Amino acid sequence: MTGSENTPTGHGPAGRDRLARALRRARSRAGISGVRAGRAAGISQSKISKIERGLLLPSVDDVAALCRVYEVGEGERSDVLTLTEALHAEASTRVIMARSVSRTQQRIARLEADTSLVRAFQPLIVLGVLQTQEYAECLFRTPLYDLPEDEIEASVRSRQERGRTLPDASGEYRLIMTEGALRWQAGAASVMAEQLREIAKAAARGGNTSVGVIPWSTPVDVFPRNAFTIYDQDAVMVGTETATATITGASDIASYVRLFERLEALASFGDEAVGHLERIEADYRRL
Repeated sequence: MTGSENTPTGHGPAGRDRLARALRRARSRAGISGVRAGRAAGISQSKISKIERGLLLPSVDDVAALCRVYEVGEGERSDVLTLTEALHAEASTRVIMARSVSRTQQRIARLEADTSLVRAFQPLIVLGVLQTQEYAECLFRTPLYDLPEDEIEASVRSRQERGRTLPDASGEYRLIMTEGALRWQAGAASVMAEQLREIAKAAARGGNTSVGVIPWSTPVDVFPRNAFTIYDQDAVMVGTETATATITGASDIASYVRLFERLEALASFGDEAVGHLERIEADYRRL
């Protein structure tokens, strides 16, 4: 890293781009393929690809391991690690501002397109990739977000584009929601009835997409506090009310994989899931 890239501050997307370029150049100089680099550093090749494309922020340990494999000099290594630490400090404190919501949706779409297996769980609302336009508008128009009209339209459009590409996506999607999420009425009952019908279509369609529902009548022994999405074995994205955190530590990812596997065991899929969705839809239609 040279010149302006020696800055110790992350500065958001620009800082991520600098880090991605630095690691890409270092690997190129070393003449090492992504597969070989991954084996030597204990990181999957798909994760290295996501890091070099700026889709994932690597952990400090990941960057240190890659610098070792690429035999990066001490000065450059220090700069890269300092930048990585600064980016993580920013990510832990920065709130997603209104102007960046649609940009976040676009980044998620790129990350999904680069992932072979997407596993997502949502305890509170309908998963974004399954949302109808009317449902998404209810979410983004909430007074709590106070989004400008153009940002609302761009965010809804981004979610709809993700949903339209779902049946033809090259990767596999495993999507789980609780019945409580489906009972949280967004807008009119008619909006929810149509939303349930669309989810049922996706559940019945099968193919690359598995839609699971955890009914309220199912006893549970796990208690997830947040929605989360796992991208291959490379990263977990966790959503809160004000921010989205991307976790790349191997032990943390393993914990979320174990949690998802337990949630899968509790969920109903296929015809059974469709039955639950139709039951909930019928309740909305009676309102």
